Amino acid sequence: MSDIAEKPTNFFSGSPLNRLSWLRTSQVFLNAVAMSPATKWVLLKDGQPLIATLPQADLGTRGQKSLALLSSAEVKPLLGSEPYFSQGQHDGEFSPSDAPTLEAARLRGAPIVFLGLHEPNSDSEGADALPSSDFSAKVDAAAVAEKIKGTPYFTVDVSGVEQKDLDEVLQSAEAGKRGVKVAFADARGAMQTFTYFDAAVTAAARTMVDWNSRNKFCPSCASPLYSVWAGWKLSCSTLLPWADNTGKKPCPTATGLNNFSHPRTDAVVIMAVLNEANDKILLGRNKKWQTSFYSALAGFIEPGESLEDAVKRELWEEAGLKVWGIRYHSTQPWPFPANLMVGFYAIADPSQPTRVDLDNELEDARWFTREEILAVLDHPEGTNINPRPNGAPKASSAAALAGDANVAKETELKVAPAEAPGEPLFRVPPITAIAGVLINDWARGKSTQLKGNL
Repeated sequence: MSDIAEKPTNFFSGSPLNRLSWLRTSQVFLNAVAMSPATKWVLLKDGQPLIATLPQADLGTRGQKSLALLSSAEVKPLLGSEPYFSQGQHDGEFSPSDAPTLEAARLRGAPIVFLGLHEPNSDSEGADALPSSDFSAKVDAAAVAEKIKGTPYFTVDVSGVEQKDLDEVLQSAEAGKRGVKVAFADARGAMQTFTYFDAAVTAAARTMVDWNSRNKFCPSCASPLYSVWAGWKLSCSTLLPWADNTGKKPCPTATGLNNFSHPRTDAVVIMAVLNEANDKILLGRNKKWQTSFYSALAGFIEPGESLEDAVKRELWEEAGLKVWGIRYHSTQPWPFPANLMVGFYAIADPSQPTRVDLDNELEDARWFTREEILAVLDHPEGTNINPRPNGAPKASSAAALAGDANVAKETELKVAPAEAPGEPLFRVPPITAIAGVLINDWARGKSTQLKGNL
């Protein structure tokens, strides 16, 4: 049995940041590092991160995209008045120190989330622990700043910021970056040039911004929610010390551990189905995809299911196949908006007919040989899921990358049929998506989970 810690690190995973979750309640720490010259800020607008594109004149990296990281000085005009955390009832006031419902609360201004600290010695024994006891209310900001070794990361949602104010900040940021252009864009369009660092930071930032933006009202009493714990928790506004609750029943979230709404992650199983001879793989094509694209099958976990249960159910519902020999591969955070893709291999009998008429999600499900898959993987366009036939605009590809249209219904993949000379017979996902990793690892014999077991 292999050690789970030795599983491969997929794109969007392997976070390089020490999240310092025990300091999310410390306004002393947060307010000090928010304005540190070392701090980097990730901006998102309507779910799209700010992306930097290198100048065309730079032949070595022409058009390469990366996550744009702004300094505290650059983003300060977008943040509103201080303090940024533990805000009190009135503008410019700190919240009462004895009010646990206001720990690192942000009641006004653009939503902010503290992502963590990138430490220079994070892989060594010399990494600093930064215990919460070092950041008491009696410690001044200068002393706090001296303890920090590394780069703090925050994200800010600028969706509600006036466009003229935002434009001024972006123009100022571009001015000092030697021709680099910054613009908000879909992270999926930059995935092929993102580093693993950029991808992991983007995954945390986008998921947290999306969660905060989607949850505006208390699920128990419908009162407005507000941000606490540096963006990682939401609390009912009836719990504010100055809230007027005359004539209202106490909100059920006021007791026990239910007084906060925690960020959620939705698990999705994604499966590459093999035959017992280990020389064929089953892939499917969703009805919303065009005829040249095939991917692994996938679906959400349902209540009362184990991961293995979900694998069996989804493959029966989508392809009419009974499977066995389920083996775990790896996981991938998928921040569109907040999924965890859990990859598996499973075995089925290719002599049994596939059927796509049960849940009617798939247009086709078919078996491919290893030689067919390798021919696609080795083709220059085999994993290009955004071809531009006849000059057509690039289409979104969230559903296809995740392996199932249910994972990201807000977008549809539009891939051109493989009709032009030199085109691959079909396309599969790139290895920036776990579906592509599952397919590639099997085709090239890299799956240690399968060796000697089929």
